[in-house]
Amino acid sequence: FQLQASGGGLVQPGGSLRLSCQASGLALDSYSVAWFRQAPGKKRDWIVCSRKNGEKDYRNPVRGRFAVSRDNAKSTVYLQMSALKAEDTAVYFCATSTIDLCVVEEDYYNHWGQGTQVTVSS
Repeated sequence: FQLQASGGGLVQPGGSLRLSCQASGLALDSYSVAWFRQAPGKKRDWIVCSRKNGEKDYRNPVRGRFAVSRDNAKSTVYLQMSALKAEDTAVYFCATSTIDLCVVEEDYYNHWGQGTQVTVSS
């Protein structure tokens, strides 16, 4: 079982990026999927999740700017990020949980992608 996060890069403030998290070896529709991010010198924080039942939740700093979606047929979850700010600079991770809740604690997530770097800078 593997999660592959991709799509990061360098973008100017106000720009957009779309991250992808592709799963192999599992049926993604059986899992809730969350995105976390870790800024330099800070702990890794939960920012958004997509529950198995289709519900979504967002942390306040990204609410209204980020949108999570999934394509279960492609075993892929997307994170569309818009109106990016310098403070969005971080390594972004996707993770799966068998719990059908949006849980912020890392311990509830049993599979993690390797992380993709997002840098927002002019």
